[in-house]
Amino acid sequence: MTALEAVSAYHPPQRVPIASLAGELGLSDTQVRMFHRYYGLAEVLREPTGTITDLMLNAAAKLTDLRGREHQVKYVVQARTLQAIAPYPEDPLHDVVDALGLRHAQAFAVTQHACASGLLAVELCGRLLAEDGDPDAVALIFVGEKAFTPSARMIPGTALMGEGCAAVLIGSGDRDRMLSYASATHGEFNAGLSLSAEMSMEFQQRYPDALTEVILAAVARAGITAADLALVLPHNVNRVSWVRVARKAGIPVDRLFLDNMPVTGHCFCADSFLNYVSAREKGRLKPGDHYLMAAVGLGSTFSAMVFEH
Repeated sequence: MTALEAVSAYHPPQRVPIASLAGELGLSDTQVRMFHRYYGLAEVLREPTGTITDLMLNAAAKLTDLRGREHQVKYVVQARTLQAIAPYPEDPLHDVVDALGLRHAQAFAVTQHACASGLLAVELCGRLLAEDGDPDAVALIFVGEKAFTPSARMIPGTALMGEGCAAVLIGSGDRDRMLSYASATHGEFNAGLSLSAEMSMEFQQRYPDALTEVILAAVARAGITAADLALVLPHNVNRVSWVRVARKAGIPVDRLFLDNMPVTGHCFCADSFLNYVSAREKGRLKPGDHYLMAAVGLGSTFSAMVFEH
């Protein structure tokens, strides 16, 4: 069974107040106040000098369970939101593979689900490892990116992007077993940030129901109910949208792990995994607890995954 054997989180040293980003993002004072007071955002993570290669290597350095098991790594996957993450001919993922001594592994990226690609990568790696039939083989997934262009630093009216990164070791053990996965793509919104004003409004209206639908589907496939979830590890877009979804899904709001949202920003595919590490460190997960990761990718894909701790 697919399991999270280990997860590490790298938080860059710089936290930038959102008010200081107003100029570069073209935000008015009113918009800054909206992000702060209404959406619950205060700061975003920034790696001031490092590259995306540095982000991945810093996350890998904190993944202590990888040490001594490099020979067991069969797949190295970068799950990301952006299709272009570095200027040609740079190849950050293969630079990381070389630096970690993993050239024997198959390395590739998945971007098809945008910010939900992290959950896609977990499900895909689980399938690949199961088909290979080697009980000792593992996959290494990297999630988290650089907000290296103006358009990558903000989802207008929704979220501000951060630069946290996580490394995830996928195996077939008993630790943090994946019980279910549900995903739905609403292709009529495929234009993402380029949606017309009318379609953008329709997307905002349908968003809570669409996310609730996949959450409840994942919960049902896991053989539990929403009330059985001890914790929800969300993507860190904003607080107000998650409160609305939790109420629709019948999940008590206090089971939403929102601690990181004000201080990290929306770290592309990495949010749920960064939240997992924080929740574990704070003692919010106990053995046997059921918890859910959820994410939405522009384009638009809604995904949810249930685990047993």
